[in-house]
Order: sequence, then C-alpha cells, then structure tokens
Amino acid sequence: MHFILLSVACSVLVSVLLKLAPRRGWDVAQMVTWNYLAAALLCAWLLQPPAAALSQPGAPWAELLALAFVLPTLFLVLAAAVRHAGIVRTDIAQRLSLLLSLAAAFLFFGERAGTMKLAGLALGLVAVVGILARPVQGQADRRGWLLLLAVWAGFALVDVMLKRLALSGTPATAALLVAFVLAFAGMLAWQGWRRIRHGVRPGLRHIGAGLLLGVLNFGNIVFYVRAHQALPDSPAVVFATMNIGVVLLGTAVGVLGFGERTSRLNRVAIVLAVVAISLIALAPR
Repeated sequence: MHFILLSVACSVLVSVLLKLAPRRGWDVAQMVTWNYLAAALLCAWLLQPPAAALSQPGAPWAELLALAFVLPTLFLVLAAAVRHAGIVRTDIAQRLSLLLSLAAAFLFFGERAGTMKLAGLALGLVAVVGILARPVQGQADRRGWLLLLAVWAGFALVDVMLKRLALSGTPATAALLVAFVLAFAGMLAWQGWRRIRHGVRPGLRHIGAGLLLGVLNFGNIVFYVRAHQALPDSPAVVFATMNIGVVLLGTAVGVLGFGERTSRLNRVAIVLAVVAISLIALAPR
C-alpha cells in the first residue's frame, strides 16, 4: 500500500510544482524540457527496459514519435490548466480522463461494456460537467475551462496511444524510455529556438526545478508499477486507490494549501468522481 501512497504523493506534487512555477519565476517550458532528461535517465537506470526490441523490423516508430510529441505538449497544457483552473479541478479532470479511455476500450479494443462500467461512465460524465461548471466571468475563466477539457482529452489520448503500442508487442518500459528521450530532444531543440528567436536564457534554477519535476513525474509512474507488482491479485484496488487518492489529496492541497475555491456543484462532482472511479475499478472484467 505504501507504493500507492508514494505514487499519489508524487502525482499531486507534480501539480504543486507547476502551481508554484509562476510564483517562483520558473520557466515552465525549460522545466518540462529537463523533466524528460531526468525521467529518461531514471527509466533507463531503474527499469532497464529492453530497448533492443525497438530495433526489430516493424517497430512502431511513427507511434513513438507521435507519443514523444503529445507528452510534452500535454505537460505544457497541464501546467497552464493548473495555473488558470487550479490544482483541484485539473487533477480531477486528469483522473476522469479514464472515462474517454474506457469509451475507447469499448469501441476499439473489444472490452466488454458491463453494467457497473457503464454506470461508472455515466456518473463520471456527470462529474466532468460538474467539475467544469463555473460561471464564466472573463477570458481567463474561459481559458481555464478549455484547458481542463484539453487535459481531460489529452490524458485519454496518451492512454490510447500506450494501449496501441502494447498491442504492437512493444514493451511498455521501452516505449516510455524512447518517448522520454525523443521528447527531451524535441524540447531541447525548441529551447535553442527560443534562445535564438526570443533571447530566452537557460537558467540553473529552471533546470533544477525541471529535474525535480522529472523525479516526481517518474516517481508517479514507477511507484504505480511497483504497487501493481506488490498486489498482483488486486489490480482494481491499486487502480481505484491511486485515482481516488489523487482526487482527494489534490483537493485537500488545492483548498488548504493554495486557497482554491470550489462551488457546491464542484464538491458534488468530486464525490461523483470518486464513486465513478470505484464502479469502474470494481466492475467485473
């Protein structure tokens, strides 16, 4: 169970670091760049993925390149969502992306649509509406609403892409390592362009914050994997505890640590999100 708690803590701390970035004057684009260097090095060291599998004929390089583009783009969107919409709503939107992943599993991957899963899907969609619901009072509120939708759809897209890579026979750890390396290379090239075009200087404090972000980002992944390995007969428990834990801890940190305000409808949606995740996790497979 401690692996689940560590994974939850790392996930929420990623949002906290992104929330603190504007206050500390950290350049988020540089942070995201160096995050992928840390994640790639930790992945190679701790998981030792069989990268040789990708040298075989028919390796899905097009999908890997697409994943390497989507991952940093989504990270930048996540940072913007945390800044404009807050940790509470962003973390819940991220976790409720499983609804779109589940819908894709029904439509494209042949998963059985049982009663509990459909009930969880329906409740989850209501929760999404409740999380997004807030009177739009200006351009900033409208931007936050759109960013939450982008986070919701973006994390589901990454999940679907990883499923497609798994179906191709690519080991998940090897796919992650290659995606991290390619994402770092692409973001580093963009930082070079920003330096030449806009005079944006690299800074040690941005690099340091980015490496810490990478440690937390990878920690979320590796502790989640370790939790499944420690509880091989209880995948639903791991899945539900992880997602519900992020929703609850993210809400507590956002409200108590950063003074984020939630409406009554938002709070009802948080409860519905917890119930929806539970139904989906506990549904017969």
